This record gives sequence, C-alpha cells and structure tokens, in this order.
Amino acid sequence: QVQLVESGGGSVQAGGSLRVSCAASGGTGIRYRTVAWFRQAPGKERDGVAALTPRDRRTYYADSVKGRFTISRDIAKNTFYLEMNTLKPEDSAMYYCAADLRQGGSWFESGDFNYWGQGTQVTVSS
Repeated sequence: QVQLVESGGGSVQAGGSLRVSCAASGGTGIRYRTVAWFRQAPGKERDGVAALTPRDRRTYYADSVKGRFTISRDIAKNTFYLEMNTLKPEDSAMYYCAADLRQGGSWFESGDFNYWGQGTQVTVSS
C-alpha cells in the first residue's frame, strides 16, 4: 500500500504560478511507479494533466497544459511535483496525485491508477 498526501494548492491570479507536491509513503514508494496528476472541476470528469514514467522518466502532458506545466519527482524525498506556470482561470480545479499505473493502462485514465491523494484545490482568478 502506498499513501499519497498532496500539498501546495491555493489561490493565484491569472498568469501566476503554483507548485503542488505529493508525498508518498509505504510500499516501495514512487521509484518504480508511474506517477501522475489529475484535476477535476465542479461538474466535470477527472482529467489527466501530466504523468512521469519510472524508468525512462518520460513525461506526458495534456494538450491544454503543454509548455506551462512540468511534472517532476525527487526519489530521495519520495515526492513528486507539478509546477504550474502562466495559470489560467480554466486551470481552476481540485488537483489529485496518483501513482502506480496498472499494466496496460493509460496515463490519462483515472481508473488505471491504484493509489490516490486526497486532492488540493487550485483557484485561478482573472
């Protein structure tokens, strides 16, 4: 079992930046697991934002955030991050971290991850 705890959400004006963090504990941590960030706005589905694979450290991003968001990890701290720049009001959502992509799963499918954090709110005002 892996436990994930997010932190770092908050409110910011459009054009600003935020970094959200996800600290993992238990099991073998994040070293050998695909990690990802999802977001969910009220009344909408939970959508994949970014993902990072464990071995080749390949990154994947939703088109809406490419060039603005960066996913990274710190193995020593068992923590991964989502750096968000040039934020827009449409980025406002609850952000969730996820880990451990099921074999054959897709990084952008929330149902394909085994572990989830509790979520942290990001609000971007215009």
